[in-house]
Amino acid sequence: MKICVAAVLETEFLREPALAKIMDNRLLRAAREPQDFHLITLLGKRSAVDVLKVQLSYNQKYKIRYRIVNNMPMDIELLVGERCGRLGYIPYKHAASEKKGRYGK
Repeated sequence: MKICVAAVLETEFLREPALAKIMDNRLLRAAREPQDFHLITLLGKRSAVDVLKVQLSYNQKYKIRYRIVNNMPMDIELLVGERCGRLGYIPYKHAASEKKGRYGK
């Protein structure tokens, strides 16, 4: 299995130019770390899906969030979630799912 961790540099909010450069460099480093070290155990794992694609981006509070882009088996999703959680990354939440959870519908 191949592992691809991509940094999404576009944000949903405006950033100051000086801060944007620092944030982009930090996000690019944060994308290399799981790919090169923390998810390396998945390289030898066989799965129906050949490539694990993970996206990293910022939320509005400048926390790094992650999202698995393609459909993966549950054990791989749990491993990625556990490793990203150890690094302090939070799961990506859609605006619709946040409203759904808040109002219970």
